[in-house]
Amino acid sequence: MKALQAYRFALDPNQVQLAGLRRHAGAARFAYNWGLARVKAALSQRTAEQSYGLTGDLLTPVPWTLPALRLAWNAAKNDVAPWWGECSKEAFSAGLDQLARGLKNVTDSRKGKRKGRQVGFPRFKKRGKGRDSFRYTTGAYGPASETSVKLPRIGRVNVYEPMAALASRLADGRARLLGATVSRTAARWFVSFTVEVEREIPARPSWRQRTGGPVGVDLGVKTLAVLSTGQSVANPKHYQRAERKLRRASRAYARSKPSSAGRRQRAAALAHVQNRIADQRRDGLHKLTTRLARSHDVIVIEDLHVAGMVRNRRLAKAVATAGFAEIRRQLAYKTGWYGSTLVVADRWYPSSKTCSGCGWRNPSLTLSDRMFHCQSCRLVLDRDTNAAINLKHLVAASAVETKNARGADRKTAFARQVAVKREPGTAAAGQTGSATTSTVAARRRLTHAS
Repeated sequence: MKALQAYRFALDPNQVQLAGLRRHAGAARFAYNWGLARVKAALSQRTAEQSYGLTGDLLTPVPWTLPALRLAWNAAKNDVAPWWGECSKEAFSAGLDQLARGLKNVTDSRKGKRKGRQVGFPRFKKRGKGRDSFRYTTGAYGPASETSVKLPRIGRVNVYEPMAALASRLADGRARLLGATVSRTAARWFVSFTVEVEREIPARPSWRQRTGGPVGVDLGVKTLAVLSTGQSVANPKHYQRAERKLRRASRAYARSKPSSAGRRQRAAALAHVQNRIADQRRDGLHKLTTRLARSHDVIVIEDLHVAGMVRNRRLAKAVATAGFAEIRRQLAYKTGWYGSTLVVADRWYPSSKTCSGCGWRNPSLTLSDRMFHCQSCRLVLDRDTNAAINLKHLVAASAVETKNARGADRKTAFARQVAVKREPGTAAAGQTGSATTSTVAARRRLTHAS
């Protein structure tokens, strides 16, 4: 099976190469801003012509797509950027490509083809404010050795860690290089290679996964994840632990003089703190999701309404810094890599309010109730563990609808309403009370069988 993978390496450039990286990032930003100004001018001219009564082909064309933007750039680059030969043409093409993607998102959002809130019109980029990056898709780029990469017009740049795995795959034809993106995060530069590789997807779960069996994962704020096996993963709260450093760095940056050398230094210090928080969070989530995908054949998680949860001002910071969406994103592709299956429970499924022993439902359960007390079978259990067990039972207790092959998301067939803002685990209107007869019966069969 062919799959796309990204290999990211930290660059170790010298001063000359560092200037080249900044120059190419500036060239991409210049092309982006030039193309955006060209689009806005064409739209203004088109509006004026429509007010005069012109229609159809008589109106000024707007360079909205990447081919149109490239054609306009090639016709004007000698006049607007006589220095363009100092940088690779890929840098300018990368800036125009970013603009074309932004314009396409605007069109798709207005036509209803793009989900979520309506996308705003692209804005101009300012040096030091936007993300410095550019991309190579053609030319002699790629790994030069196990410890260096070659970038057109920049040279052979060293990397901090060896690239033996990527270099060997490219050498023997097991991988095909599709592109390279050079970007800056805080004060460090990275190169990310997009590679098409041939992955061997297991036809069936491994012995380790079959031994682990299905597992329900209940995500939370106090505890990051509680498994149906009884294990729990503590929430490291990297952001909360670094809040003091972050607050001091933010205050120092705000008090510095604009456009001064001290302000640039304080901006770099603030970016360093934020980047370290992001790296720690990413590392912990990757370890968790990899362990789950390798140890269990079926993983069941909830379809959390994160956008609604962050509207609660008391939980917004904790929910936003936990990374619930990142956990689901990583599980979505890692389960496909390791031969397991990801099942996503319906957003309306009351996993926390249902007894994992008999199926009795407590509609009055609140977030402050940390223990679940069943009034039917007298079960007393931690509410998060109870929810995780319910998610595990959901695989066998309900019919699931498969969207794709092994490793893809599965969604349960409970309710089909459009989710709105509400407290997680609250039943929909008209669905409070005990569980349905078929679900209760299925749970009892599972309980007796186990």
